[in-house]
Amino acid sequence: MTPFRPVRTPFVLAVLCTALAGCSTLTLPGGYDLLNSGDDTAHVPTAPRPEPDARGVISYPNYQVAVARPGDTIAAMALRLGLDASALARKNGLPEDAALHGGELILLSSRVPDTAAASGLAPGGTVDVATLAGSALDRAEGKPASTIVTAPAPKPASGSEPRRHVVKRGESAYSIARTYNVSVKALGDWNGLDSALTVREGQTLLIPVATGPAPVQPAVTAPGAGSTAPEPPSAAAPQPDEDLAPVASAPVIEAPAEPAPAAKQQTAASDTSRLLQPVSGKIIRGYAPGKNEGLDFGAAAGAPVRAADAGTVAAITRDTDQVPILVLRHDDNLLTVYANVDNVVVEKGTRVSRGQRLASVRAADPAFLHFEVRKGFESVDPLPYLAN
Repeated sequence: MTPFRPVRTPFVLAVLCTALAGCSTLTLPGGYDLLNSGDDTAHVPTAPRPEPDARGVISYPNYQVAVARPGDTIAAMALRLGLDASALARKNGLPEDAALHGGELILLSSRVPDTAAASGLAPGGTVDVATLAGSALDRAEGKPASTIVTAPAPKPASGSEPRRHVVKRGESAYSIARTYNVSVKALGDWNGLDSALTVREGQTLLIPVATGPAPVQPAVTAPGAGSTAPEPPSAAAPQPDEDLAPVASAPVIEAPAEPAPAAKQQTAASDTSRLLQPVSGKIIRGYAPGKNEGLDFGAAAGAPVRAADAGTVAAITRDTDQVPILVLRHDDNLLTVYANVDNVVVEKGTRVSRGQRLASVRAADPAFLHFEVRKGFESVDPLPYLAN
């Protein structure tokens, strides 16, 4: 049995941001479109990534990176550049046979010659016979050329050397971009991230080079004082405490400051509530903003997890432990999140009905389902939505 592992709220939000990046729009109350906010003018302007040489290598004074070709693997790139495959794999936290997508940026484990030296061209464009002969001898003896030939220092890319960031557990492209105040689009373009802006723990990212200060932004009016566009939430930090009104059809039920005893809380779904309880069981951990942005329902491993209401599967992704997370989009800009699940039986983009089976509760000690309700990206207490 897998030991009990509480679902970390900041990571769930980061996963939610990343997973929904491929959706067309997601508008918060007040009109703020979080999904299309990657180029918000508050970010510092950044330079484009330097163009690589013919081998896909970009050289800086202190390190080099290479741009993967479609169908590349770590081993294939290492062979092409005359590097040790195991060293290159370790440098990037990947196996040697890891498939790379076209455009992905890989940090080189050691320096490689510049283009002229690699091609055997001496200064002025003449053929350097000694270099060609030495490389051929190395290949005949089964030795990497880089271990024998002393390459001249490569010409560095023009402009400032980018900072490097090693991805930590729980981070996303969105949280990293916010840390350095650059747009997530620029971060993705510089590092050749896929359309979902996927990053992995241990991956080294280049931070886009700033070309100037961030534009001065007008003061944001506090919500309730004439503001129509609340400040967007950060994927890198828990959400602030707010008194959010439930939908009109649901009675107001105040959430306890600390989780109430499980025996006193709801244990079964109601057909007349705004949302169905997604799994049968008692609440073992209550809603506590900043600590637990949802409810944890104790349930038997393998118990069916059902859609709280009709909607569309907006995202199916995984947390850092590779445990699936599902996100459903419902009417009225409502999202429901289902974490600590297994055996997912739906696909992204499909329409599901109220009560339809989505997955099963994952085996843990104890087994439980983590369930969140969000208005846009703002978490709200699920209890009022589940009450009769």
